[in-house]
Parts: sequence; structure tokens; C-alpha cells
Amino acid sequence: MSPADTLRFATRAATAWPLRTALMMLAMSIGVAAVVVLTALGDGARRYVVNEFSALGASLLIVLPGRTETGGVNAGSFVSSTPRELTNADAAALLRLPLVQRVAPLAVGNSEIAVGGRLREVTVVGTSADFLELRGLKIGHGGFLPREDFNRASAVAVIGDALRSELFPGQSAVGRMIRVGDTRLRVIGVLTPSGRGLGMTTDELVLVPVATAQAMFDTSGLFRIFVEARGREALPATQRQIEERLRARRDDELDFTVITQDAVLGTFDRILGALTLGVAGIAAISLAVAGILVMNVMLVAVTQRTAEIGLLKALGARAGTIRAAFLAEAALLSVAGALAGFALGHAGAWGVRLAFPQLPAWP
Repeated sequence: MSPADTLRFATRAATAWPLRTALMMLAMSIGVAAVVVLTALGDGARRYVVNEFSALGASLLIVLPGRTETGGVNAGSFVSSTPRELTNADAAALLRLPLVQRVAPLAVGNSEIAVGGRLREVTVVGTSADFLELRGLKIGHGGFLPREDFNRASAVAVIGDALRSELFPGQSAVGRMIRVGDTRLRVIGVLTPSGRGLGMTTDELVLVPVATAQAMFDTSGLFRIFVEARGREALPATQRQIEERLRARRDDELDFTVITQDAVLGTFDRILGALTLGVAGIAAISLAVAGILVMNVMLVAVTQRTAEIGLLKALGARAGTIRAAFLAEAALLSVAGALAGFALGHAGAWGVRLAFPQLPAWP
């Protein structure tokens, strides 16, 4: 048989058994769609995390309490067995370094906010005026936190737009009083809507001066210190200056960690890249099962069509020709199912992007 005859034979055989053909194509399409969708999800999660950290700027360094046991960024970067607290004085000392452009100390906690009988739990972030530029936030109404000494506990707050809508519906929040925990604060600004970033819903934050937050939560320590260097090329030198300054303030002990944005991005990129491959491997199991199903169905088809095979041999067809005809039928069904699965996978990824716009789940 010529290649055209082989293709016609495979097409007629596939259309002669519509239920069998449909089931084989369904199995193959499910396997391919699973690989496409899960790969898109894994890669989308990786790109989301990388984009979130990239949004902080290319010159960011983060100072953490506690020391890592190995180089790079790992679980030890965030938890240390006996960490010594970072303080406002440490942040002020870093701000005086020649290669440092901005410093934003962070003190974070949860508390209740009350306005006119309305009560809800919120995340309170104590920081400084530089936090606005470091996080790329924008003010919709009013102003941001005053530029003042880190130890000054001013009774002012900046709230997210979602909080403003909930607590002061249809009204201006600027100049109004709120109670956070046991502390009364005057609202001086409202952030523009910006959604979720780095696991934090900025539209529902309450931002206060760092000393005010420390007084609320009865602590003198800091959660983190964000530092912006004077340019990306100055990052290595700035990191050395930070380490030297803090070690000088801590009896030459390296009981803190300074990580760069590149280190964070590289680590998350490797972890989520490996996760994407693992998820794709799991999805590929369904594709392998579909392939085995196609093989088994074709073996059954051979036994069911012995009369047809005998007729072909009687007409002079060789064993290799008959084998090629059955392989062409299996390939035709597999390719058709794979194309359907590819389209189905793209539709599934589109549905994920529609449901979660912040997740760039592109196949």
C-alpha cells in the first residue's frame, strides 16, 4: 500500500468504530491537557513570585534578625535559633551609610480596628516614610507617614483603600479618628488600590510610624529592615558596609543576615522551577497511562479484525505493510487526541487566568 492508501485505511478503521475512537482520543486529550495546565500553573506561580520581588526594585537589600548557617537563602534565612533583635537604632545607623539611599524598618502585628461600632482585625505595619518608595505604593488621598526620627511614636495612620471603603463608606477618611487596639490614631492618608503583594493585602493594611507599632505590640525589636542602595552596581559594597556597621554595633558578632534581591529571586526561581518540573512529571503519568490504553485497545483491535488481516494477506499485503497500517491508525488517533488536549489545556489555563488575574498561568 502507498502512504495515501495507508492513511485512508487508518481513517476508515477509526471512523468504523466511533465509540472506541472517541474513548482513545479522550484518554489522550486528558493526559495532554493535564500536562499543559499543571505546567502553566507551576510556571505561573514561579513568574508571579519573581515579578513580586522584582517590583521592589533592583537595589533592595533585606536585613533579618538571626544568622544563616549556610550561604544563600534558605529556611535559616528567616528563622534563627537565638536571634538578637534588630532595633530602631540599627536602622538609623544604616541610614547614615554613604551608599544607602533609603531605609524602612518594619514592625508587624495583628490588631483590631474600631470605628463607630465597626470592628475588624487588621494587619498593622510600623514603618517609616521611605516605605512608600521602597514598596512602590501610591497615595490616593492625603499624605504618607511623616519623615521623622524612628523613635518618635506619632499617633497617625495611613490605611488601605479597602479599609477606607469599609470603615468610612462614601466619606473621606483623612482627618478622621480610628482606634487600633488601645491606641487612638488620626488618619492622614489613604493608599490607592494595589491588591495583594508578597502575601500582604496592601488594600487592608494600617501603616503607622514604627515606634507607634512597637508601643502597640510592646516590643522594641524589628521584623525586618528594608535597605535601598544607591544603584544596582553598588549592592555588593552596600552589603559589606551594612555588615561592617552592624557587626561594630554588636561586639563583632554576625547574628543577623543581609540578603539581596538577586539571592531571593534566584532561590525562589530554582525552587519553583523544580516544582514545575515535578508537577509536569506527575501530569505526564496520565499521559503515559493514555499511551498504554491506546496500545491495549489496538492490540484488541488486531484480534477483532483477524478476518480483515487475512483478506489483506490473501490480496498480497506483506506483514510489514499490515503492521504499518495499524500503527498509522494508532498514530492518527494519538495525534488527534493530543491536539484536542492541547486546545483543552490552553482553555484550562485561560480559565485559571480569568479566575486568578494575578497569576500569569501561560502554557
